[in-house]
Amino acid sequence: MTQFKAGERSDCGRPGDQPHRESGELRHVAEAIAAAGHEGDGDRRRVQNRCMDDQLAERAEETLESRWEAAPAVVTVIGLQLTLAIVSRQLDWKLWGLPWWVWLLSVGPEAVLLVALAWEPALRTLERMGHRRNVALILLAIISLDNGVALLALIGSLIGGHENSGGQLLLKGTTIWGTNVIAYGLWFWGFDRGGPVRRRQPDPPPPDFQFPQMENPQLAAPGWHPRLVDYVYVSFTNSIAFSPTDAMPLSGWAKLLMLSESAVSAISILLVTARSVNIFK
Repeated sequence: MTQFKAGERSDCGRPGDQPHRESGELRHVAEAIAAAGHEGDGDRRRVQNRCMDDQLAERAEETLESRWEAAPAVVTVIGLQLTLAIVSRQLDWKLWGLPWWVWLLSVGPEAVLLVALAWEPALRTLERMGHRRNVALILLAIISLDNGVALLALIGSLIGGHENSGGQLLLKGTTIWGTNVIAYGLWFWGFDRGGPVRRRQPDPPPPDFQFPQMENPQLAAPGWHPRLVDYVYVSFTNSIAFSPTDAMPLSGWAKLLMLSESAVSAISILLVTARSVNIFK
């Protein structure tokens, strides 16, 4: 082993302390690496926390929209159909020979849809299974199909000359038309850009509807995005004017949906109104 003579200095300036210096440098490097690792972990944790906060905010907003916008819309449809069923039972109204309870056939699927939209345990269970959106769309398809059958039955009743009460015909037509408006509003809301959850996430699909706020963002509130009321308004104006007046359809399915809604509305409004006016006269 090399021995240092008295008074001879090592490279670090003190006799024989080179090993200690190397050890100190290594310890310093290790501490720096550990600190950098901790800083990196902290950055990752901050990013993860921020992402989790964004996801929770998106989920909370979508849940709020489902519970306080979509659910009341479904309740309105149920109320219309229950009212018509009760009145039909009391006054012995029929629909093309069908009994009063025919108006209650879609109340069951509507009630299930209401639970899926508004009840927290059902929401979480369907989300864990990954079928919440699919279940909602299937139930909405059943509601739309049942409403379409009711419209066909009403047309058959009109052609057969069974509708002799103007008030009865107006109530039936209003129920079918109101259900149609809300159902198509829910269709637009559930399909546009992948649905209410997907369109709030980063890099959503291209829009299926072009709202005025998208063309003129300076007229919209910061962070604006279409809500259910916007889609119901699009559905309402399309059913009255038989053409888009607020938002323009961009995708093929959006155009087909608006086309079918206009066709249903034209039949339920023009035929029913014309016959009702003749009866009242």
